[in-house]
Amino acid sequence: MTDTLTHNVVLTDDAASKVKGLIEREASEQPLRLRLEVEAGGCAGMRYQLFFSESLDENDLVRDFNGVEVVIDRKSAVMVDGATIDYEDSIQKQGFNIDNPNAVNTCACGDSFS
Repeated sequence: MTDTLTHNVVLTDDAASKVKGLIEREASEQPLRLRLEVEAGGCAGMRYQLFFSESLDENDLVRDFNGVEVVIDRKSAVMVDGATIDYEDSIQKQGFNIDNPNAVNTCACGDSFS
């Protein structure tokens, strides 16, 4: 891989721990990375997509958090610059949460923003 540029999204320790556990269960032969993408859709206009990816494109930005690589394409990185990905496991909520300082409006479910 050539020189890889980094992004300004943060993965909390709780989220990194959860992602590590999920990756271990996948038992993939290729290294898996957590990919964050932003695409059009959702009730607020733009939607977050979090998924595992084996590939790295030349335009991807990568940052490592305790052995978990978070990958974001350059177009999405602009929209989530400074965001924090966290994981909550409580009676009220279980799942990943993205706190995005660039979001002007968000939907009630937290999956989309504008």
